[in-house]
Amino acid sequence: MKLGDYLVAYLKKIKVSHLFGIPGDLVINLFLKFGRRKGLKIITLSHEPGVGFAADGYARSTGRIGAICVTYGAGGHNMVNPVAGSFAERVPILVISGGPGEEEGKLGVLIHHQAKEIESQFYIYREVTCAAKIINDRARAAIDIDEVIRSIWLNQQPGYLEIHGDMVEQMIPVPKHIVAWNGDLPYPQSDRHKLNEAVRETAERFNRARSPLVLVGIEAYRFKLAKEIVRLVEKMGIACCTSVLAKGAFPMNHPLYMGVYAGAISPSRIRKRVEQADLIISLGMFLTDIELGGSQPPDALLHRSIWAVENRVNVSFHTYTDVTLRDFVRGLMRADLKLHREKVVYSDNLAKPPADPNRPIRVADVLREINIFLAQRKKFLVVAESGDCLFGGIDLKVGDDGLYMAQGFYASMGFAVPGALGAQIGTGLRPLVLSGDGAFQMTGVEIAHAPRHKLNPIVVLLNNGGWGIFRPIAKRQDLLALPPWRYAELARLWGGRGFQAHTVGQLRRALDEAAKSSAFAIIEVMIGPRDLSPVTVKYIRASARKAQIMDQA
Repeated sequence: MKLGDYLVAYLKKIKVSHLFGIPGDLVINLFLKFGRRKGLKIITLSHEPGVGFAADGYARSTGRIGAICVTYGAGGHNMVNPVAGSFAERVPILVISGGPGEEEGKLGVLIHHQAKEIESQFYIYREVTCAAKIINDRARAAIDIDEVIRSIWLNQQPGYLEIHGDMVEQMIPVPKHIVAWNGDLPYPQSDRHKLNEAVRETAERFNRARSPLVLVGIEAYRFKLAKEIVRLVEKMGIACCTSVLAKGAFPMNHPLYMGVYAGAISPSRIRKRVEQADLIISLGMFLTDIELGGSQPPDALLHRSIWAVENRVNVSFHTYTDVTLRDFVRGLMRADLKLHREKVVYSDNLAKPPADPNRPIRVADVLREINIFLAQRKKFLVVAESGDCLFGGIDLKVGDDGLYMAQGFYASMGFAVPGALGAQIGTGLRPLVLSGDGAFQMTGVEIAHAPRHKLNPIVVLLNNGGWGIFRPIAKRQDLLALPPWRYAELARLWGGRGFQAHTVGQLRRALDEAAKSSAFAIIEVMIGPRDLSPVTVKYIRASARKAQIMDQA
């Protein structure tokens, strides 16, 4: 069959229903092939970074592969930053790029959109994907595409295919095993002997422990293990925390859920519980500066922990390679484990609010009001932007019928609005986006596409007139300023609802009105230029103490 037809059929076979992209001259034939009748549903936005974040949000929220199609050079290079974020945070994305044909490459002249060499874009993508191929061999084309997509699924990271214009209509052979295959993509497999030993040793350690704790990391999300981990924690009867990156991977209303662990900036009850644990079972968690709140890992994490991550399990001084998190969790479910009956109290960083709803609003008030709003409504998807909103989002509480998303490690500003659009396309859940004005000015205008795609996110926009998270440490405040956009007016001009809130009462009414409307909404919340979320304040203080210690050393 023709290569372009094969790629469309393959993606449909693995249950990819949507393709995010922007057409361009060196990919137009393939792009139109995707969009023909009985093809994929095409989602176009205004700029490639928005397309990349939208596909990431689609993949995060659905657990399926997010597919992207862009043109060569100007389109592909624009896409690198979103794909790097997907790579860092284990999100399965397929990037399909066009390129100059074979005859064009033989001309000996530069091809428009070319940066250095014709292959330069391919070399760049090899650095931010788990597999990358230029499809230029008809005999191997079907196999090469299959290998890249299987690698995406096994690693839960992005992959890259570059298909030059003259290849789209080329006839290629399709192996019989791909024709007969049912479309199911396999997960990594464990070495059974190593798995059994890892489970046996972990069960022995657990049954001796008096105060064990479970920490849930991002791999629980990526390998679709959230429900199984809930059953395991219930079998153990012990407290559970999630990392910053994995917030939402464990139900926030569950009686055994304590909250988000973020190292030294965690709520005191969570920090003490982690530090006093005589055994920590860490399931799919990476040690990053964000996860640890910019501090050194406590002794409990280093010396009293069992780590299951990246297809290995570390128990004491023993390392069991070729053991997947999926098989490890299922093995523990079959093991004979002691039942604890721990009483767990959920903890966040929000103090009780003052009584007056007419007082000027602060970031902590915004977080409390969103929590009240979510507690009264079902099936909302919360997406937190980077910067202060990323830390503020740690204190948001989403119901068991909703979802929570944030780019919690790579932390690229501009993720939230397009990420929310992609997530609503994939799940049907209505998004509530927490964004700052700085990030919104990067990609927030993609919300203008919401009406034509029948989407209706509610954006709670914290307007402090600049990149506020840096104000406590910046000597040049003028470098942090932003132009004063009229966000509420822009929402109305783009076909949505626009509100402005100066007080707690005004925000409360705006949220209610936005929820009643079928249109998208921007609620512009006017906050002080130096007002920050409680966790951000703690993070800045911890970073300052760390810098002072390093200076003294």
